[in-house]
Amino acid sequence: MLIEVKNITDKIKTEISSLKEKLSYEPKLVSLVVEPDESTKSYLNSQKRNAKKYGINLEIIESTNLINDLKKYNEDDETDAIFVARPLKKGYTELDIAKHINPEKDVEGVSLYNIGSMFYEKELFVPCTADAVVKIIEDTTDVKGKNIVILGRSTTVGKPAALMLQRHGRDATVTVTHTKTKNLKEIAKSADILVAAIGKANFVDRTFVRNGMIVIDVGINVVDGKIVGDVDKGVSEICQLTPVPGGVGSVTTAILMRNVFRAAINKKGDL
Repeated sequence: MLIEVKNITDKIKTEISSLKEKLSYEPKLVSLVVEPDESTKSYLNSQKRNAKKYGINLEIIESTNLINDLKKYNEDDETDAIFVARPLKKGYTELDIAKHINPEKDVEGVSLYNIGSMFYEKELFVPCTADAVVKIIEDTTDVKGKNIVILGRSTTVGKPAALMLQRHGRDATVTVTHTKTKNLKEIAKSADILVAAIGKANFVDRTFVRNGMIVIDVGINVVDGKIVGDVDKGVSEICQLTPVPGGVGSVTTAILMRNVFRAAINKKGDL
């Protein structure tokens, strides 16, 4: 069975409408991109369409010096939010962004300050995809005491999702696995909820799951010109599974747009 996320995106849209009422202008989002390839250009075009739909003034900047441009827009009073397009080109790392982006404009939740705040269970801006994963799980089941296994330990999904799911009030028990984990299939099968975030097309098949599990597919892979997840679609015959596309990605986009409004209002001191 496929998990429907429309209820979640509708709630986020309602929150955005409420936030809009507190602003007298269109918030400005600056998206920085270094030497964009075709897939990055395609994503930014999609981001542009979504920004227009939500009433956000999006400016896409092709950066020749990412660090300098981060500093520039950090200090720009007209810029409410900053996004950095991936993949990063050679010479830049995720740590460069984490160290140099203004936490108050960091709508992706990747700055050292915002990541560190998660350890103290503060969640103004957290990594959007991890936030989407948590929201989908909470909308699908009561996470308290659940055994959750995450495939992947990235700084954008695996690690932050684990922290958020363990926080007081959610109280899940979380196991984070990776490429060096032994007995991966057995560990995955032991879960009540499985989160697949490893970037390998159709990697998780029925041998990783058991009947009735909840499976969250974070993967976005292109195979023969089609977008597919990390989980084989056949898993949906015996588990609750988020669709790809239209699942985690849809919620992530809505969260990013909401965060732009939060950043603008926070700048005014009204949040």
